[in-house]
Amino acid sequence: MTHRIINYLCILSAFLGGICVSAFNRRGRKESAKYAKKFFLFILINIFFQFNVSAQIISRIEISGNKIFIEGDYLSWINIPPTQKYFHGIKDSIRTRIASKLNERGYYNFSFNDISTENIDTVKSRLRININEGTPTLINKIQINNPVKDSVIVNNILSRLQKERFIKTNIESVFSEIIDHYENKGFPFASVKIESVEFMSDSTSSDHFANLYLSINEGAKSTIDKIEIAGNDKTKNYVIIRALQIPLGEEYSQKNIDVIPEKLNRLRFFELVEQPEFYFNSKKEGVLKISIKEKQTNFFDGIAGYVPAVNDKESGYLTGFVNVNLRNLLGTGRAASLRWQQENRYSQELELRYLEPWLFGLPFNFEGGLFQRKQDSTYVQRNFEGRLEFVATSEISASFLVAAQSTIPTQQNTNRFTIFNSSAFTSGVNLRIDTRDDFYSPTEGIFFNNTYSYTSKRINGPSDFITPITNTEVTLQRLEFDFVFFKQFFNRQVAVLGVHGRELRGDDVESSDLYFLGGTNSLRGYREKQFQGNRILWFNLEYRLLLTRRSFAFLFFDSGYFLRNEDKQKGLPENSSFKIGYGFGLNIETGLGVLGVSFALGKGDSFSEGKIHFGIINEF
Repeated sequence: MTHRIINYLCILSAFLGGICVSAFNRRGRKESAKYAKKFFLFILINIFFQFNVSAQIISRIEISGNKIFIEGDYLSWINIPPTQKYFHGIKDSIRTRIASKLNERGYYNFSFNDISTENIDTVKSRLRININEGTPTLINKIQINNPVKDSVIVNNILSRLQKERFIKTNIESVFSEIIDHYENKGFPFASVKIESVEFMSDSTSSDHFANLYLSINEGAKSTIDKIEIAGNDKTKNYVIIRALQIPLGEEYSQKNIDVIPEKLNRLRFFELVEQPEFYFNSKKEGVLKISIKEKQTNFFDGIAGYVPAVNDKESGYLTGFVNVNLRNLLGTGRAASLRWQQENRYSQELELRYLEPWLFGLPFNFEGGLFQRKQDSTYVQRNFEGRLEFVATSEISASFLVAAQSTIPTQQNTNRFTIFNSSAFTSGVNLRIDTRDDFYSPTEGIFFNNTYSYTSKRINGPSDFITPITNTEVTLQRLEFDFVFFKQFFNRQVAVLGVHGRELRGDDVESSDLYFLGGTNSLRGYREKQFQGNRILWFNLEYRLLLTRRSFAFLFFDSGYFLRNEDKQKGLPENSSFKIGYGFGLNIETGLGVLGVSFALGKGDSFSEGKIHFGIINEF
């Protein structure tokens, strides 16, 4: 109504302007001045009304006629703030926004009865919308206009849409399933297209229907005839190709292509690998192109210090930590590592390891290692280990392991028993399942590792402490398991649950045989290897917030239990306890690897008693 009045005023102003000009021509200046005043008065009124309308604020929106969706739904769809000024085309915007939201919910049979504005005062106006929502549009018939392969399977998939609402996301989901079917059957370029949609209403009822007419193009059937690698400056092509486990000439399957990034990420040689590309070359050969970016695989991590002597009877000593990790030697996938750690004057560890992947070109990995620990002034323990791993799939492997161990007590000035001189031979089996999508920062998957070993141990001395009742032939059994579950519940937020256990059973268990608990890799909030037991169990619960794909901040809660059985022969009572630790930390991807730092509190600790744990994630 207001716009109509303004239009009349504009016409009237133009009319009066013409009168003024005519009067000036016929009656002279005096008479024309009289009409000119009226002309300018009407111009001012026109400008006032134009300004008043443009300044109108829509202070209230009323929805009527709705039966299915509440008024709040419409207000959120319209998205007009309370201070929105009236503008030309606002009604068209409202129609478009409401129509889009109703279509998303399967309503195509709706109509607008009225969209109007009404002035409340000179500043505010009311917007009224009257709508008839109609009934939801149901899919009545789906017809494929061209002959297709596997028509029975395709029609069976499409039948799930029958009598369902005509909703875009549901239709796209079904079409995606059809495309997946063809992609896994060797047709990577299959497509589904809606040629036309026919809407109709039932004359006997208020129901509304849609008929869909489709065309399905399978594309050319494809095989993987060539594998092209780009970006590998150091890693040999055959190392990457054997990790894919896709033989040349194999029929294209999207399921196999989708897991390629996960397979290559497990090698830990590259930055996060993107989805491969597939195309036909000029010879009509199917080419799988994999683009990678290599990362630093060799690193040195360490810190050393010198502790001077406190008196003339002692000498100073070195303390510190050195870790040299060489992965992907000469681009062949081989690995070697050296680790040395001096904890204090009397405790020291040395570890050497080597990995030979795909022995003789077969899916068997061989790993050998030497481990030596000097425990206080009590004993020196050496362990030689060999492991042969069968790579069943990229996610599942089984191993057979053997180890030879010797324990040598340190000579004492006093005739006091510390530990037996012993030698042991161990054999065992291991099962490993790893479905994590990334080694450094998984967002999905599980890690399961289970080992059983049997040890035959012989007591060799000291002869002074071997009595007729001493058991010189000892058998030990070990059961070890690790289970870690990763799940991304929200964008960039990952929950981690870990359960770990170790059990040692035997006739005569010594302190050198026991498991350690505490520190960075088990129970945070306590010193490294603070507790010992023949049975240990710990749980880790973490909430991670991804900062980048391989860097994250986290909160954690750890709990642990250890038990050392009573040893009447040595006069040792049973010792057990349950501990908890909690805190926060940060894992950051660096050029040397992923650095983990955490601040943890143990049970009963004050803030000043918190422990700081840090280290490079072991990549061997």
